[in-house]
Amino acid sequence: MRLSRRKAWAAGLLAGFVLLGLTGYWFRTQIALAAFDLFFAKRVKAQLEQSYQPIDRNAPEGGQDGRLPGDGRKEAAEKADRPFTLLLLGSDSRGRERGRSDTMIVAVVRPRDGAMLLVSIPRDARVSIPGREKPEKIAHAYAYGGAGLAVETVERFLDIEIDHYASINFKGFREVIDTIGGIKLPIEKDLVNKDPNHEHFVVKAGQPFYNGEDALNYVRFREDAGGDASRTKRQQIFLQAIIDKASEVGEWRKIPELIEIMGSNFATDIPPDDLLRLAEQMLRSKTRPIYSHTLEGKGRMEGGVWYFIADERDAEQVTSWIRAWLDADADFQSLPKPEQAGTDGAESAGGIVRGNGGTA
Repeated sequence: MRLSRRKAWAAGLLAGFVLLGLTGYWFRTQIALAAFDLFFAKRVKAQLEQSYQPIDRNAPEGGQDGRLPGDGRKEAAEKADRPFTLLLLGSDSRGRERGRSDTMIVAVVRPRDGAMLLVSIPRDARVSIPGREKPEKIAHAYAYGGAGLAVETVERFLDIEIDHYASINFKGFREVIDTIGGIKLPIEKDLVNKDPNHEHFVVKAGQPFYNGEDALNYVRFREDAGGDASRTKRQQIFLQAIIDKASEVGEWRKIPELIEIMGSNFATDIPPDDLLRLAEQMLRSKTRPIYSHTLEGKGRMEGGVWYFIADERDAEQVTSWIRAWLDADADFQSLPKPEQAGTDGAESAGGIVRGNGGTA
């Protein structure tokens, strides 16, 4: 029996909606990005202008973060496919104080592959800081000269060039995490901070999602056998959890609100246009592999101060990894990766392929 014209039209319309729905499912990333460009991009760019803070590579000791007007040195991210280095600085500062950098991670970003290599430097690492007479903890560089001096110190320490930095006050993440409904963390045993010299808190294991307070305490937890090495691994897992949650299609509409929440808690020398273009390219990637490594070494007392003494051979290996990852012509599969470079205990946790250490 032939359908009437009206029924045929209705059936065709229904089929069209089904087809549109399937297209939306399979191409939801592209559709969401188009919607973001249409409705949110201008607002986000305006907000990011406030976070754009170029640095003076020769900032004087105690300078005001070495900020300069204009674009400063040429930005490596201007070429969308070009790998670049990014120094991630996380602090637990309060109010207007600069504080020390509790977190220092050298990231090598390969936009074309949607991949990152993260190298964590323990905050107690004993290094030479430009302008200081004696070696000190690497965390002090940020306190003395802001991002500019921190970048110079890392460049000297690892004999590499840092293209960009991003400075984040981790307390600014608390409200962000709550706004996106919490994040997933692989906590299998309660984390109890109870030492008299530490802030006391308990993070309960087995929660489906962790709010901002628990997530930050997860990063700050200090009383496990792994010490600073375990803490840096938790920082890496924390960052991956943020990336995973923020990249969910349903959360993209909240990006302007989240950036507004970050406010003065975030600073970078990547221009807003480049930052948006980079984020879009990374989100378009089918996979976003992140390989991480924590600098190896041993702790010891010197002059009544506890230092982390980096293993020279491991530091040299890290430098070779970074340089290899910066080769734009290198095939990603052939790049040296932490778990393929002779380290023990390689495993994947929370989306991160880790090169040393066990579970955080």
